[in-house]
Amino acid sequence: MKAEIRAIVDINQTAANFKSSIVLCISETKFVDVKSILGLSISLYKNLAYKLEIHGPDEEEAKTAMIDVFNKYHLYVEVNSNE
Repeated sequence: MKAEIRAIVDINQTAANFKSSIVLCISETKFVDVKSILGLSISLYKNLAYKLEIHGPDEEEAKTAMIDVFNKYHLYVEVNSNE
């Protein structure tokens, strides 16, 4: 399996473990639900840096897990949550 596909699947599966909303900010007005494998596959690897918005009951745990999985594939990610 190609590294890009592995990363997309791993990011998607990691996000699915949480109740919190986790979205990838594509632009000021475009967002993709990271739990949507199709949306994620269309959007990931089009940028060099990524911004995630995480909101919900387990957002702290989700934030840590999402940073870890993005770093695993050498993808820079910035995460905003309700902190």
